Amino acid sequence: MKQRIRITVQDHVATVMLDRATKRNAVDLEMFDAFLRARDELAGTPEIRAVVLHGDGPDFCAGIDISVFAGQGIGADGPDIIAPLGNSAANIVQSAALVWRQLPVPVIAALSGAAYGAGLQIAMGADLRVAAPDVRLSVMEVRWGLIPDMAITNTFRHVVRQDYVRELVYTGRIVAAKEALDMGLVTRVSEDPLSVATDIAAEIANKSPDAVRAAKQLINESWDDDPDNALRREASLQHAVLAGENQREAARANLEKRPPEFTDLPI
Repeated sequence: MKQRIRITVQDHVATVMLDRATKRNAVDLEMFDAFLRARDELAGTPEIRAVVLHGDGPDFCAGIDISVFAGQGIGADGPDIIAPLGNSAANIVQSAALVWRQLPVPVIAALSGAAYGAGLQIAMGADLRVAAPDVRLSVMEVRWGLIPDMAITNTFRHVVRQDYVRELVYTGRIVAAKEALDMGLVTRVSEDPLSVATDIAAEIANKSPDAVRAAKQLINESWDDDPDNALRREASLQHAVLAGENQREAARANLEKRPPEFTDLPI
């Protein structure tokens, strides 16, 4: 079986590439499994401080492979892709988007060409999205008589205004880069999204991994929490960061005007 996802690591940045260019990186059952394996591989590599996610070829991801709709992954003829995985509330298709949110390090998605249906929902699991001017995005499930079910209720929340979400879900219409930026679907538009995403990841990788991980945890866990709990979490995470050697190294490096030398921690 051909590898569906390829991971390379350099200078503390992992580059994750969807590797089905001949199928416009459409997601089949093998790729759903590959997302889970990628999560485990990234989580087992302590040196990683940021992740860049992109598709091979001109498209990020054109959506679900037609083989899944044809019954390969639904019902008695194949595994139940709607059933939760283990003790998680998420199933395998939802996990394809949530794995990026669940990683303790920031994930930057570089988008070009088509990001339809599953492709857009996978990208929305990233912390940031850099899009090419020619990008086309759509929550396309309604065209197949379906609802979006790849963790859209988690990943679109606080990112895209609810009336925009409703319009996109109800109509399935395709959105271009400028409108996507205005809506909040993407963070930035660039002629070279992969290069910009890589630059952002490199900048993050030069910061204290303790602080960056704690910041992602704070944002992930506090935006929907009770205000008092959120304040307590801020203080608790800051206390843990202050107790670490990486915070002291960040302060020393700033005072001595030199590049910091941080210690990587297990994920």
